[in-house]
Amino acid sequence: MSKYDFDSVIDRHGTYATKFDGLDQMFGRHDVTPLWIADLDFAVCPDITAALRRRLDHPVLGYSAAPDSYWQSIIDWQKHRHGFEITREELTFIPGVVKGIGLAVNYFSDKGDGIVIQPPVYHPFRMVIEGNERRVLENPLLFDGREYTMDLEGLQHIIDTEHPRMMILCNPHNPIGIQWDVETLCRVADMCARAGMIVVSDEIHGDLMLDGRRHIPFVSVSDNARRVAVTLGAPSKTFNIPGLVSSWMVVKDPELRRGFYHWLEVNEFDAPVLISTIGAEAAYRHGEAWLDEMLAYVHDNLHYVNDYLNANVPGVTAIRPQASFLLWLDFRELGLSQDELMHLLLDKAHLALNDGSMFGRQGVGFVRLNVGTPRCVLHQALEHIRLAVEQLKANQ
Repeated sequence: MSKYDFDSVIDRHGTYATKFDGLDQMFGRHDVTPLWIADLDFAVCPDITAALRRRLDHPVLGYSAAPDSYWQSIIDWQKHRHGFEITREELTFIPGVVKGIGLAVNYFSDKGDGIVIQPPVYHPFRMVIEGNERRVLENPLLFDGREYTMDLEGLQHIIDTEHPRMMILCNPHNPIGIQWDVETLCRVADMCARAGMIVVSDEIHGDLMLDGRRHIPFVSVSDNARRVAVTLGAPSKTFNIPGLVSSWMVVKDPELRRGFYHWLEVNEFDAPVLISTIGAEAAYRHGEAWLDEMLAYVHDNLHYVNDYLNANVPGVTAIRPQASFLLWLDFRELGLSQDELMHLLLDKAHLALNDGSMFGRQGVGFVRLNVGTPRCVLHQALEHIRLAVEQLKANQ
């Protein structure tokens, strides 16, 4: 019997939620079902809100220091959940994973340096690189129509010819949902270590493993990985608390860490705010049962989407993720341009989904669907897709 309710539809309008109140700005209309940005439509674990309320009941909100128990909660969670052992000196706070990537880009590279990404991939990677006047070097994933793999030969060619300073790794990968295996991660580490490259590993989806899989932190796979890795994570996707801004960073190599962490400290980039520490500690100490139930619900949602599409929407295929509540959908068999596809989904199906091309040109013909929502909402969205596709085919 479930302890937590993931079926109730919660009205989020008017709460400054980007997912809902940002529809007009992002999509040009608000009369659509939002299944785009990567947050959940589920009520947060009650232990988190209770911890925040207890602190806010105190009448003074002055300067705050992160307690030792906050840092220990992150250390304990990583060891318990992933077998990943870290020490306090290896750990620091960052004000968001994308901001952490930007900080690493600015500290470890210079203008004009090449930085490798693996599209189709989380679009802020490209934005951070280009916005800081570095060069984007694409190492696209390989796709056989069913599964994605990393192009390691292509990566080595880029290293040999472009001499990049850095690689931004997505592990697990967003939007595909791949947890890279040990062999693949070791080969990446070996290549980057030989070339003197830094690997910034975005592991924000690492707690969201599906089907009994274990997350494999990049830094944990080898000595070479340990020498080159800057690891970024957060409880935000895990526990649906991105509004609390409670991300963290791990750098195990002392030489890599020393100057970087000093730079973060003197600029106060590493200073967590009050709600960050309270929310994150409550999540890591008391949220595991909620997380396990949420993942079971998401697992069933993913199966529901796959079964529905197979039975009712021929020509649309779901690429099943190994992690996360984000689902990569392949619409290429419909033969539409990307503009036509997005028009179909937005203006005919009345759904706000992430345009696959925002993740790179390799995403043309695809969209990203967030299944972290009550099943009744998901069912209605799938019905809208079915009807829109049926109308399209009837008019062809």
